[in-house]
Amino acid sequence: MNVLITNIEHVLPEDIEKRSFEIITKELSDRGISLPKDQEMVTKRAIHTSADFDYANTLTYSKDAVAIAKDLIRNGADIVTDTNMALTGINKKKLATFGGQVHCFMADEEVARIAKERGTTRASVSMEMAYKINKPVIFAIGNAPTALISLYELMENTGFKPAFIIGVPVGFVNVEAAKELIMTTDVPYIVNRGRKGGSNVAAAICNALIYELTR
Repeated sequence: MNVLITNIEHVLPEDIEKRSFEIITKELSDRGISLPKDQEMVTKRAIHTSADFDYANTLTYSKDAVAIAKDLIRNGADIVTDTNMALTGINKKKLATFGGQVHCFMADEEVARIAKERGTTRASVSMEMAYKINKPVIFAIGNAPTALISLYELMENTGFKPAFIIGVPVGFVNVEAAKELIMTTDVPYIVNRGRKGGSNVAAAICNALIYELTR
């Protein structure tokens, strides 16, 4: 028999996710990493979506962040994200059971027009659109550091206070500085320090919080 075939682990489709989390749990243990109980499933889901164990060290939580975020979702908070990829990835059906919706304004024609006129990013203008939502909002930013910077400026200039910020944009330009900026505010947050992140990670964190309430 081909030696490569013998290395294949046969897992039923419905058991793949469960098996993945078993592997993650074992590898964390092998690395001597013990996650705080309240943060465990959020961090593990970030690792699950990225296959990157660095998140065990770089994912950063403000005080009682997970409990606060779950409370917001339980009470019908909306989620605003900066990419259609994250919009697609977040479990909207389960969120809706609590009265929440997911929004992404990136494809809005008005957003594109204003961004072009100002010479800024659509992500930045999108945050201004989200500012108009008349209910608590969790911002899940996985791509654009300019979205985090825009949120910070809105807080500084208007007194606006997001209910919660998930700040995990990926990249090189202003990414680390934008994340650090959010962590200087009094807004509860989950932020991944450094350059890593992405829309998939933002969606995974949202889903981890939602699934904790629906399992």
